[in-house]
Amino acid sequence: MSYSIDPYELELIEKCLVHDRSMQKSLYDRYKDAMYTILYRMLNDEDDAADALQESFIQIFRNLKSFKKQSSLGAWIKTIVVRTGLAKQKKNVAFEEIDEQTQSIEPIIWDSNLTGEYLDKAIRQLPDGYKNVFLLIEVEGYSHREVSEMIGISEGTSKSQLFHAKKALQKSLVDIMN
Repeated sequence: MSYSIDPYELELIEKCLVHDRSMQKSLYDRYKDAMYTILYRMLNDEDDAADALQESFIQIFRNLKSFKKQSSLGAWIKTIVVRTGLAKQKKNVAFEEIDEQTQSIEPIIWDSNLTGEYLDKAIRQLPDGYKNVFLLIEVEGYSHREVSEMIGISEGTSKSQLFHAKKALQKSLVDIMN
């Protein structure tokens, strides 16, 4: 089963495969900002994010012939970018196996002082394992199954990491806001 790919993206792929430099630049320009944002959120460093972006696009162009059109080109690119970001993280990311019998998180009513800046700061303070799972699921929209395959953890671990990331975010946001 193949994904119905956008005709422009199909042309872009075909011309990139024959090393058309202007189309390679078009592909890069089309995705670079969104992919840099993902990497910056993961790595918390502009230089590391820029390096990972460059490494990602080298992999993308080298492996474009293996794109099977089973998803959108953007989703395929994002997977490469996320894997590059994970590999680039300086320390080993620890994923805790935690009992799935966790309690639900009580919602907190925030006042109007909560801004994207506070939330971004709180996310950056999360341990890498929590942060990666939180970003991939809550920001990028991946499922627990996709995250478990991408990172190499069980779905249960992905769920527990997300649960604990949300708890840590709540605590951090309360601390930041006070």
